[in-house]
Amino acid sequence: MRNLPCVWVRFRTLTLGLAPRLRLFSTDATGGGSVAVKQVTRSNFDAALEGLRACVEESDFVAVDLEMTGVTSAPWRESFEFDRSDVRYLKLKDSAEKFAVLQFGVCPFRWEPSKGSFFAHPHNFYIFPRKELPLHGPSDDFLWQTTSIDFLANYQFDFNACIYEGISYLSREQEGEALKGLSSAYLEGLANSFCNFEEPVEIPIARTSDILFSERMKNKLREWHDSIFRSPDKGYIDKEDAGSNNSQFQTVFFKMRPAIMLNGFTSHQLKLIQLVVKKHFNDLMYVRVVDEDNSWQRRVVYVDTNEDKTLLMKDVLEDLRKNAEKRIKSAVGFRHVVDLLESAGKLIIGHNCLLDLAHIYNKFFGPLPSSLTEFAQAVHEKFPHIVDTKHLLNSNQAIQFLMKKNSKSLSSAFSLLCPNVSSNFQTASKSYLRFEVQTDETSSSCFNSGTKHEAGYDAFMTGCVFAQACSLMGVKFDVGSPSCDLARNAKINKYINVLYPSWSSGTVVHLDTGTEYLDPNYKRRYLPVNFANTTLIWGFPAKLKPQDLKECISKVFGLDSVRSVFFIDRTSALIQFSKEEFVQKFLALKNSLEDNHDLVSVLHPLSKLLEGGNTRAADYDTYRDICAGSASKVLFADQADSLGITWKTKVCAGMQDTDDVCGRETAEDGGPLAKHSSGKKNDCKRQSKHQSSYEEIIGSLFASKTLLGRAT
Repeated sequence: MRNLPCVWVRFRTLTLGLAPRLRLFSTDATGGGSVAVKQVTRSNFDAALEGLRACVEESDFVAVDLEMTGVTSAPWRESFEFDRSDVRYLKLKDSAEKFAVLQFGVCPFRWEPSKGSFFAHPHNFYIFPRKELPLHGPSDDFLWQTTSIDFLANYQFDFNACIYEGISYLSREQEGEALKGLSSAYLEGLANSFCNFEEPVEIPIARTSDILFSERMKNKLREWHDSIFRSPDKGYIDKEDAGSNNSQFQTVFFKMRPAIMLNGFTSHQLKLIQLVVKKHFNDLMYVRVVDEDNSWQRRVVYVDTNEDKTLLMKDVLEDLRKNAEKRIKSAVGFRHVVDLLESAGKLIIGHNCLLDLAHIYNKFFGPLPSSLTEFAQAVHEKFPHIVDTKHLLNSNQAIQFLMKKNSKSLSSAFSLLCPNVSSNFQTASKSYLRFEVQTDETSSSCFNSGTKHEAGYDAFMTGCVFAQACSLMGVKFDVGSPSCDLARNAKINKYINVLYPSWSSGTVVHLDTGTEYLDPNYKRRYLPVNFANTTLIWGFPAKLKPQDLKECISKVFGLDSVRSVFFIDRTSALIQFSKEEFVQKFLALKNSLEDNHDLVSVLHPLSKLLEGGNTRAADYDTYRDICAGSASKVLFADQADSLGITWKTKVCAGMQDTDDVCGRETAEDGGPLAKHSSGKKNDCKRQSKHQSSYEEIIGSLFASKTLLGRAT
C-alpha cells in the first residue's frame, strides 16, 4: 500500500440538547435549522444498520452520496471532448478502480401525510478497505489525489475516524472467493489445523534445553494421563470452573472429553509438545481450535478409541468451518448496507452519480465490466430505479427557468430550491416542502450537525433537491395525502435511469438500455468529433503549440485539411482531419520520412513535428488501447511506453506505398507497408540511392505538395 500522507485533522464537537426519548430536528418554512447527521463507524455499525433497515423499508426514496480519495489518476485521464464513449468509460473505470471510498452517505426520505412534511434519516458511514481476513494476495491499495485530500481537509474531514474506525467490507466476489477457499480447506481437512491429519514436522532436538523441555512435557502429560484413570472425577475440571487458573497446563472439558489447554508457550515449544504427543501417547490428540474471542488455542485431548479420534477430528473441523464462515460474514461489513439498498428496490437518488455508481459496483459487487453497455446493464439489474438530480435540473424546462443561469452544482441547487432548509430564509410560501430529521436519545452522541461535502449531509441535500423538484414538476405532496409511488409517477418517469455523464458531449447514459444518446436539452460546447478522421500523435517536442502542429500538417495536406487540434498534454495530441483518407496518408508519410532520413526528410514541413526522433503516431483506436492500460503515468507518452509500444508509426496493413503520398519513385524492394514501423535507419547503400541535388530536392517537395493539394 502507498504511504499515507500525514494529515492533521481538527475535530468537531457538537452538543445536542435532545428530548428524553425522541426529537425531530425540523427545518421548515419557519426558518432553516441544524441538520443532525448520524455518524457511523465500526463501534456503532450493527445498531445503526438495524435502524437504517427500518427507515429504508418505510421510505419513499433513498438518496446516496460518496466521498472518494480522488477522481483522476493522471492529468490525461480527465474527460475530454475528443473522448469517444468507450474511452470515457475506460477513464471512469480507471477512477473507480484506483481510488477508495472514505464516506458513504445514505438518507431515506418518507412522506408523513399527517404533518405534511418529509422525514429524513441521514447517515454518514465512515468506511475503509481494511483487510479483515487472511485471504490470499496482497492487501488492497489505492491512490490519494492531493487536491481531493486537501479539499476534504478544508471541510474538516475526520481522517482519523476513517482510517482507525472506518467500517471494512468485502465485495460479493471477495466473499465468494473466501467461502470457496473455506470449502476447499474443509474438504482437505484444513491442513495443519491439528497434527493428526498429517505427520508433524520433525524438529531435530539437538539442544540440551529442547531435550530437557521435551522430557518434562512427557512427564507432565504422563502424570495427567494417569490421573484420569486414577481419579476420573477429580482429574480435570470444566473450563467454566477454571477461570482463575493461569498455569501453562489448564485442565478443561473439550467436546465432553478431558483435555489440557496449553497457555503461555512459544511456537517452538508447542511444536515440541506436538511431537511428544505423537510419539508417546496413542490416546491423546494435539488440536488447534479457535476460541470465543477468535484467538487460536492449543489443546491436548484424551480420546478412548480410534473411532473417537475420528469423531473428534470431524467435530473440530466443523467448528473451524463455522467459525471461519462467521468471520467471513462479519467481514462483509458495510456491504450489508448496499445489499439492503438493492433488496429494498427503492428509488435511488444521486447527484451527478455515474462515478458513484461505478464505485459502488466495483467496491461491493465485483470488477467493473469492460464496456459501458455491460456496466449500465449490470447496475440496472442491481438498482432498477435511479434518478440523477444533475440530469433532472439540466433537462426540465420549469426548473431551468427557475434556476436561470445558476450553477447546477448540488450546493447551488440546494440553496436555490430549498432556501428554508439551507439557510435562515423565512417565508410563508407553501411552495417549499418541509423536511424533518429524526434522531433518538439512545445514540445522541453519534449525531453531528451536517456540513457540505460530508457524504451523509450531501445525501440529505440531494434528497431535498429531488423532492422539491418533484413538487415543481407537479407531483402533489399535500397534508393528509398518502405518499405516491415515485418510481412509477408519470411526471418523473422520463428522468428515471437517465444519468448525466459529467462530460461535455451533449449526451446522456440510459441505464435500462446500456447506451449513450444525444439529448436535445444539452448544448454541446464543441462541434461533434469524427473519430474515423482523427489520428493520435505523442512524444513530439514540448515546445510545439496546437497552432504549430496545424501549420506544419496543413503545409502538406492543404489549408483546410486539419479541422481541429486537441492537446492531451504537452507532448501528445489528437488531430482531426477534414477527410478520413488523410489519417492513413499522414501515417504513411510520417513512416516514409522517418524511414529514409535523406535531405528531403530534413527539409520537409513535418520535420518540426518529428524533431528529436521520439514522435509516434497511430489511429484513434490506439488512443483507446492506451487509455485501457492499468498504469497511470503522468505523461501520456510515458503511459504508452509502459504498454511496451516500441514502434513509431502504426499504419494499416495493405496501405498503398508512400510514393503516392510523397511523390517518390517506387523503391525496388517496395511493397505493402508493415502495420507497425520501427522507424530504424536504412543502410548506407539505400540512403545513397536517394541522394539528390538542390534542384531535385526543391522539385520533390513541390511535387509532394502539388499531389497532396489535388487530393484535398
